[in-house]
Amino acid sequence: MKKIQISPSILSADFSRLGEEIKKLEEGGADLIHVDVMDGHFVPNLTIGPPVIKNLRKYTKLPFDVHLMISPVHKYIENYAEAGADIITIHPEATENLKNSINLIKKFGKKVGVSLNPKTTISTLIDEIENIDLILVMSVNPGFGGQKFIHSSIDKISKVRKMIDDSGRDIRLEVDGGINSETIGLASEAGADTFVAGSAIFNTENYEQTISELRSKIV
Repeated sequence: MKKIQISPSILSADFSRLGEEIKKLEEGGADLIHVDVMDGHFVPNLTIGPPVIKNLRKYTKLPFDVHLMISPVHKYIENYAEAGADIITIHPEATENLKNSINLIKKFGKKVGVSLNPKTTISTLIDEIENIDLILVMSVNPGFGGQKFIHSSIDKISKVRKMIDDSGRDIRLEVDGGINSETIGLASEAGADTFVAGSAIFNTENYEQTISELRSKIV
């Protein structure tokens, strides 16, 4: 398996000191910074926009793993690319034409992620597998942090892992939702290699220790 990556979600961070939080994550051994962007329309929550991401860019050299839960997503891709996103992940349901949105992300030189909600079938990805750099399996219904892991996601992770392996491409398999010291082992055993963790990290005092403990649970 390729190098495991931990991508802490700043959705669970202290928003009054996001810059400091991001510095602590980098010092604590995080591989990516996961930025959840929500519009109150596609998902029932509001978070941050491009200006905040642009301002946060100066606090770390880690890649920004930007998950767009907004609709219509296509017209905002340029804004997030210019704000400093390194990976832009979108939902098939949030765009009128998935191929066009993927091509637009690539046009701006960013890595392409596609996210699968719990009810989204993996067949959605078949036609675009050659153009994707990351597949994000949501193990909760997107919108709020702190939700419990949906265990039926394990089967989906396994199926996506097979799809990736069969494609022969270097595609990361990320899982987001309810990831903690218990569920990270289940997800990794099913084939995930990139893990988004929010509450499991930010509800602790020592981020470095927590990130290390999460890595130790990976199968």
